Amino acid sequence: MYTNTFDRYIRQESLIHWLDPRLKVVTVVIFILATVLLPDGAWLGFALSWLVVLAFTWLARLPYGLVFKRSLVIIPFLLAALTVLFNVPGTAVFTWQIGPLTLTITDAGLVRFVSILIRGWLAVQMAILLTAVTPFPDLMHALTHLRVPAILVSIISFMYRYLFVLAEEAQRLMRARQARSARLPGAGVHGGSLFWRAKVTGHMVGQLFSRSLERSDRVYNAMLARGYHGRILTMTPHAMTRFDWLAGGTAVLFVVLIQLIARMSLSVISNP
Repeated sequence: MYTNTFDRYIRQESLIHWLDPRLKVVTVVIFILATVLLPDGAWLGFALSWLVVLAFTWLARLPYGLVFKRSLVIIPFLLAALTVLFNVPGTAVFTWQIGPLTLTITDAGLVRFVSILIRGWLAVQMAILLTAVTPFPDLMHALTHLRVPAILVSIISFMYRYLFVLAEEAQRLMRARQARSARLPGAGVHGGSLFWRAKVTGHMVGQLFSRSLERSDRVYNAMLARGYHGRILTMTPHAMTRFDWLAGGTAVLFVVLIQLIARMSLSVISNP
């Protein structure tokens, strides 16, 4: 199984790991919403939010470099916000003449673009922390108790579980191809022409789809035979303790304080 590839949970003994999963999910959602609601150019608010992320990382006993490297996955998606550099009216900062096209970056557009980058980066870091300190079954259990539609929870659960099944079937096909593929001396690392390798890969994709469909039927029938009725049960009890309520209240208080400080700092700057 490919636990290291798909499972992002990092087992540790920390205060964050011991918290109720429902509290962790709600806290992360509140933090992400509060970060999105921060005004453009609220640099003090962004800095305080990042300090909160660093504090949670420290409390969870996770390496800072690991969280940072995982958060870089958001960069390609944030590039879609490049258009705000040219669409937001304001004072021109840079201007490029590309043939008949003139591109002008405004100060307001630059501030909004950087603010979007920071918001996305902070939100992804907090989501990464959530998956790193909470096992996936506990996350699904928390979503169920938070009244997320059962069909949605089931889809997420099965999608995650079948990632491992697909990876296992793909690895079996790769081993079978290697066992049946002779390679002539000097034929290179792969052997065969590019067209031949593309043809073999296409056949493997079709085989993967067929075998995965057949295996999914067998798994579903096995689940029905064991009493599955549309809801995944867990033997792990979850109960909110006094410490959970205290931690949740403290987290919400910090979020509210960050919002107030950020907006007050902007008002002071705009009205000196």
